[in-house]
Amino acid sequence: MYLFLRIILLLVSFFTLWYVVRKIRKSQIQIEDSVFWICFVLFIFVLGAIPSIGIVLSDMIGFESPANFVFLTVIFTLLIKCFFQSIQISKLESKIKLLSQNIALNRHDEAIYKKLLTLEE
Repeated sequence: MYLFLRIILLLVSFFTLWYVVRKIRKSQIQIEDSVFWICFVLFIFVLGAIPSIGIVLSDMIGFESPANFVFLTVIFTLLIKCFFQSIQISKLESKIKLLSQNIALNRHDEAIYKKLLTLEE
């Protein structure tokens, strides 16, 4: 694996880990997401620190270059993460819609109840 790619992998993994830890300390990231990012960073760090793993895996799968294997693995992992986040966002949007409808119905019911109270007086 190219030395330049190894250095980039190590630097990116270090700064990403630093950023994730910073977000955890500020309580700006959920535990589930932080676990994913820490595991992802460790995977990138291992590929940068021990290039023979990338070389062996790329040879086993049939890549011409270990760099292609690394890039494809990173892209694929991030696409999977993006897909699962899309599912989570869709569920949250459905919950928000249902919640806002319930609030609107409750307010409507309260308005009707207040009108009935004023009519009785």
